[in-house]
Amino acid sequence: MGTRLPAKLWLDEVEDSCMSQIMDLTSLPFAFKHIAIMPDAHAGKGMPIGGVLATNGVIVPNAVGVDIGCGMCAIKTNLKAEGFSYTDLTSIMSKIRAVVPLGFDHQNKKQDQELLPQGFDFEEMPVLKNQYEACLKQIGTLGGGNHFIEIQKDTATSDVWVMIHSGSRNIGLKVANHYNKIAQYWNEKWYSEMVSGLAYLPMETQMAKDYFREMNYCVAFAFANRQLMMTRICEAIQAVKPETDFDPMINIAHNYAAWENHFDQDVIVHRKGATRAYE
Repeated sequence: MGTRLPAKLWLDEVEDSCMSQIMDLTSLPFAFKHIAIMPDAHAGKGMPIGGVLATNGVIVPNAVGVDIGCGMCAIKTNLKAEGFSYTDLTSIMSKIRAVVPLGFDHQNKKQDQELLPQGFDFEEMPVLKNQYEACLKQIGTLGGGNHFIEIQKDTATSDVWVMIHSGSRNIGLKVANHYNKIAQYWNEKWYSEMVSGLAYLPMETQMAKDYFREMNYCVAFAFANRQLMMTRICEAIQAVKPETDFDPMINIAHNYAAWENHFDQDVIVHRKGATRAYE
């Protein structure tokens, strides 16, 4: 397949493997308008992490990625960095480790079901209906890889912030892999001209509708996951620094797909390691 669309790059140097994936994206027959590549882009599974792909009428599971809904949240405190001692920090980190499981660890006991996203029917979600118990033990857990909890200092103001990077844990992985395998199977069955790692599902099919529903649950779960961790982290900070107040939480996801209107056309925009820009 040859290049169909331009790619807009917000970086000067691109590794060869990433550039190869960018060229693949520009050749997709269902890609819309242009491909957008962010400053920190690097090769991922099928598509660069730090890439944005808009499509006409199809959804691509690997263009969202396996950690569906992964994102960042942050809260500003009323504290100044100068008010923290080494003992304060070590005590806070110890308390956080006691209430937020890390790495592959899950909760020792099921969490309250009210902490899970509401408004979804598990019976309408083929993958997640078998993961309900897992959801109750994965909510409020960090995960591994590049996920983190940080207590940060604003170098300009000395304000103390709390930041979390985490996603939908193992349930997002299961949803992503399940529907990518389905997409691969049907693309081969339809003799579709398919770029490696970028199998797709037409949006009018039940398979695509099921993926879209389960993906949206994972996005909501990832937000609820960060929210619960942040609540428990704030409680840990207040246990050591009772005078702490917190601003409202800022949250944004960077692995998802959504219907959006661009250039007067409704398209599915896939963001993988990228966030939407707002005026």
